[in-house]
Amino acid sequence: MEHDKILDELFCQIEEREEELLDLVKKLVSFQTPSPPARNAYDAQQYVALLLKEVGFHVDQWYLYENDPVVVGTKKGTAPFDHYSLIINGHMDVASVEDSEGWNTPPFEGIVKDSYIYGRGVADMKGGLAGALFAIKLLDENGIKPGGDLIFESVVGEEVGEAGTKSCCDRGYSADFAVVVDTSNCEIQGQGGVITGWVTIQSPKTFHDATRRKMIHAGGKLFGASAIEKMMKVIEGLKELEQHWAVMKTSAGFPPGSTTINPAVIEGGRHAAFVADKCALWITVHYYPEQHYEEVIEEIEEHIKNVAKADPWLREHPPTFIWGGSSMIEDRGEIFPAFSIDEKWPGVQVLKRAHKRAFQEDVKLSMSPTVTDGGWLSEAGIPVVLYGPGTLEEAHAVNEKLSIEQLKKFTKSMTAFLLEWYQKKR
Repeated sequence: MEHDKILDELFCQIEEREEELLDLVKKLVSFQTPSPPARNAYDAQQYVALLLKEVGFHVDQWYLYENDPVVVGTKKGTAPFDHYSLIINGHMDVASVEDSEGWNTPPFEGIVKDSYIYGRGVADMKGGLAGALFAIKLLDENGIKPGGDLIFESVVGEEVGEAGTKSCCDRGYSADFAVVVDTSNCEIQGQGGVITGWVTIQSPKTFHDATRRKMIHAGGKLFGASAIEKMMKVIEGLKELEQHWAVMKTSAGFPPGSTTINPAVIEGGRHAAFVADKCALWITVHYYPEQHYEEVIEEIEEHIKNVAKADPWLREHPPTFIWGGSSMIEDRGEIFPAFSIDEKWPGVQVLKRAHKRAFQEDVKLSMSPTVTDGGWLSEAGIPVVLYGPGTLEEAHAVNEKLSIEQLKKFTKSMTAFLLEWYQKKR
């Protein structure tokens, strides 16, 4: 009963301080952090660092790239050995904004209109960051302290596959549970994984265009080939594997055929007067959480190597592979590991109760059709869920918007979650 009374009072404060919550969203939106081009998050991250310090966090920060720091705040628990610890994670970078886009309002001002707040990043995911920060501040102002350690990670690079969250894990930050407050329409979600790769076909010799007759017609006796034409066999092989996956692989929470291999970019040839001696294919692979990306890589490579063995020229000059990368900007590659959720996790149970208290309805558990940094937390052995305001239809959209009512309910839900989690013992 005392818990309910405290929560009722906190919920009333959120309603009364709606303008303050919206002002926080507007402030975060005002920092222009589109990625690409990136390298622009310093001021925004210093603002978050200041907010965390004001409510008792020790702040650690380092540069992922120039002018793009990662900020991690730690608030020590009153009895950390007896209580559960928690990570709240979110990214400060937002999708790019092009001059040609038809925005009806300035994208970096946070305009309130017709029960929505508009601006780049309100749905993905500065609304989630603001709601979580506001909930933490509210509890602190009311003298409510965490029993276990509370870690707040404001990272950069998520939009372009730069693993700011991975750098937090590599630095040693861990907890009993993690909530990534990214776009999920306030559903508790897991996700599939994504990895990009480059498949390259390279001829050891470069031939003049005038020699083509000798390598493609009877009696020419020139053992040569166009790398572009040979790549067509690889693309067909990838399509066959994708179709095989669609038939043979399923995963709860995903529509059939969600394991895809997209031939996204092709680069090849040097000049019209030459037979193409090199061709590179950039692919994007979506896979289910039942597999690790290393298994997926092995499966693709094995299949393409078998395709190559069936071709006399490719058998002698098989494709090579480069997988993943640390940045779509720096090295044109990325990895987003997959993760599942277990309803039996204590954190999920607490979050389900918190959501029902705030939204007056049961929360949906689902699998996100996109990817977030949550996979890196799972890779580090941390039970993690995705739970944040905003819809995928609004994420990255022109005239991106977020429901103010959903923002308030999310803030209430996070407040209820933290209030119970602060007190939860191991």
